[in-house]
Amino acid sequence: MQQVQLSEAEQRVYQAVTVLESRGQVPYPDLIAEESGLTEEQVGSPLHLLTEKGLLHREDSPMAGLDFGPRFCARQMA
Repeated sequence: MQQVQLSEAEQRVYQAVTVLESRGQVPYPDLIAEESGLTEEQVGSPLHLLTEKGLLHREDSPMAGLDFGPRFCARQMA
């Protein structure tokens, strides 16, 4: 299996997403920032890069009229 190199910020953001999911929380950017110890501005770039690398996928709010912003979900590694 190919190893993906991640920056420290990317590792912290990915780990925060998986921790939030394991607790049953929705990984919105503000919660990801809080869990990772970064600011919301600091998690923006790692979220984008992790999505490009296929480690996270973005989901927009599924309920019309209730837009809490995008959430980011970890892809399960085989």
